[in-house]
Amino acid sequence: METADAATNTKQTSLQITGMTCAACANRIEKGLNKLEGVTEANVNFAMERATVIYDPSRIDAAKMEQSIQKLGYDTAKESVDLQLEGMTCAACAQRIEKALNKLPGVRAATVNFAMETAHVVYNPAELAVSDMQKRVEKLGYKAILKQEQGDPSEHRKQEISKQKRKLLLSAILSLPLLWSMVSHFSFTSWIWIPELFMNPWFQLIMATPVQFYIGRQFYEGAYKALRNGSANMDVLVSLGTSAAYFYSLYLTIDWVIGGAGMHHGPSLYYETSAVLITLVIMGKLFEALAKGRTSEAIKSLMGLQAKTALVIREGQELNLPIEEVVTGDVLLVRPGDKIPVDGEVLEGRSAVDESMLTGESLPVSKKPGDAVIGATINKNGMLRIQATKVGKDTALAQIIKVVEEAQGSKAPIQRVADVISGIFVPIVVGISLVAFLVWYFIVTPGDFAGALEKAIAILVIACPCALGLATPTSIMAGSGRAAELGILFKGGEHLEKTHQIDVIILDKTGTVTKGKPELTDVYAEGDEAEFLRLVGAAERNSEHPLAEAIVAGIREKGVELPAVESFEAIPGYGIQAIVEGKELLIGTRRLMEQFGVDVKGTEDDTMSKLEESGKTAMLVAINKGYGGIVAVADTVKETSHAAVSRLKAMGIQVIMITGDNERTAKAIAAQVGIEHVRAEVLPEGKAEEVKKLQAQGKKVAMVGDGINDAPALATADIGMAIGTGTDVAMEAADVTLMRGDLASIPDAIYMSRQTMRNIKQNLVWALGYNTLGIPIAALGLLAPWVAGLAMALSSVSVVLNALRLQRVKIQKELT
Repeated sequence: METADAATNTKQTSLQITGMTCAACANRIEKGLNKLEGVTEANVNFAMERATVIYDPSRIDAAKMEQSIQKLGYDTAKESVDLQLEGMTCAACAQRIEKALNKLPGVRAATVNFAMETAHVVYNPAELAVSDMQKRVEKLGYKAILKQEQGDPSEHRKQEISKQKRKLLLSAILSLPLLWSMVSHFSFTSWIWIPELFMNPWFQLIMATPVQFYIGRQFYEGAYKALRNGSANMDVLVSLGTSAAYFYSLYLTIDWVIGGAGMHHGPSLYYETSAVLITLVIMGKLFEALAKGRTSEAIKSLMGLQAKTALVIREGQELNLPIEEVVTGDVLLVRPGDKIPVDGEVLEGRSAVDESMLTGESLPVSKKPGDAVIGATINKNGMLRIQATKVGKDTALAQIIKVVEEAQGSKAPIQRVADVISGIFVPIVVGISLVAFLVWYFIVTPGDFAGALEKAIAILVIACPCALGLATPTSIMAGSGRAAELGILFKGGEHLEKTHQIDVIILDKTGTVTKGKPELTDVYAEGDEAEFLRLVGAAERNSEHPLAEAIVAGIREKGVELPAVESFEAIPGYGIQAIVEGKELLIGTRRLMEQFGVDVKGTEDDTMSKLEESGKTAMLVAINKGYGGIVAVADTVKETSHAAVSRLKAMGIQVIMITGDNERTAKAIAAQVGIEHVRAEVLPEGKAEEVKKLQAQGKKVAMVGDGINDAPALATADIGMAIGTGTDVAMEAADVTLMRGDLASIPDAIYMSRQTMRNIKQNLVWALGYNTLGIPIAALGLLAPWVAGLAMALSSVSVVLNALRLQRVKIQKELT
């Protein structure tokens, strides 16, 4: 934990360090920290893996120390926590909580999402505890509950909605007579009958007081908490506006009583202004809560895919257990028609499994012993006995839900604009309201206190920045949720925003443009073919490359037995080197042969060229540094690749294919799908360099790949897109995961990003325009306070409803 020394103005902090392997590491970090300007003393304890640092906070902070540790090749332990927040009423509340959390020592980043009512905090556990965050939030006047302690967040929302409904009903019943009496204020409504009782000041006071102080208590509490912490929010505006109307009416009522009034008609009062305003604000908040609840429909539908129970075999008995009780290693029975409960491996049985919820592939996939199965997919026709490999939060579906939740809870860069405006808006509005009151009271209608007050109240109410605070997060929630339903996982709001700017797409060839499941098509052996295949198959058996798998599968189909391998090394971008039965084998590109001094001249111009020109990938084989032959494989193009490339071009995006394969094969594949720009024979690190070259030209580049060798390029690109059927490493390095393994998902992702950004801009223009136009209209006296209240309520609701349109977005097959 962090402590301060008042006498010397220094602080002490602890950093948990990861990656140390010996005492020398600790010494290195200690020296590095002691060299930093502002550090008085640093001690690193290797056994506890902790650094204790005394430093001057005016010259250095913990973040800079962490950067120094990272430069030395180590890291600091950071944890993240999700808190469910209660008590927020507008975007200004979210801003205040976010600022307070970010100021806490040990917090590296805190993001508060007003729409979801959550906070995501990345922090150093050695400096700060979760309870410290909760205390800080409570000090601000709100409540923070750990998400795992909180239970189902939808339950909290339902309870809140139910409470607001009761309040709205009571408020409406009490306000209706006051609204009726207000009709008498207008000359054109003189024909409407109004009961004499409704015009009595005592009756109006009795009706308005519960609305003001019971129903409206939440606004006073919120305003008090905000002002106590030196800021202002929507509650301040509502409280100021309604209190002004109520207490001015109370003053007139008392004056009427002192003047010796009886039960006859009283003065013109403004109780209805405060009561109707509170009713309308609560109605707006209720509609807003109902609409916000719908923005998380995608999460609910994903969670609904999970199986609730599993048939587990323990100690020879079949037990029907809740899914939460299944542990890794459990053996499960999955009957035909049942959902597969968890991720696992088939031990016994054969069946077809419907994986469409994950891959989008409509045809069931056949499963046999040794095959992997994914939780929430549906077993179609055979009994399967599986062993659980991943359960709970580790399953593929749980990971997808986590990505969607994180994306919905994150902030898009465009939201910073709204946050800045929301933060300064309320004090400015109070100032404008005060100026308007003075102008009307002293200049426009001198001495008309009631009229001037009415204008000031209308300004306070019309200017609530709720719509502005909801404009971005609701669109991000709805857009990322709809994208998830289409099999597109954006890992954060910033990626959802950035994707719409893409003007160049780089596609890897194998497994991206093509199916990635090539077949052995040709074998040319210098000597005995069976012996040649034995050696090649054995050497390739240890490689994870799809081409190697195809070669091994093809050789096994010929009934060839494969011997053991003595040594094996993959040379990324070139091929492999292996020793089988004492013989050194090299299998790969021409450059691999050149590197090891193998003479393959003569074969290159005829056999290799013919194979490559027909779109096949040919690999040279050398045995003991001598030319041994050629094996060729063909990888067929995915059915959707050509249409996807056409759609990308129609969207004005340049498409480039990049591959480690030779130029002839690459161009043959590119021609089949309509790609004009090809970069062939590019090594893994070269792919990242190609991305940088395009970025240097001012291009916004997206890289799409599925393999380990694509990870550097995925990380370098402005947007990395991983084909979901690919490796975990590629998905980890990517910003967007395309679950369906289909190039059609790329234009879909860009389209969803464009639609979401358009929606956000519509919301921001509406919210800002509403406030910008509403304030001068109210200041000119053209807006009654109750109309301002109705408009304010409807503005927030309209922003959320506009965002919800994203949930109905239909992907167009032909885009312009």
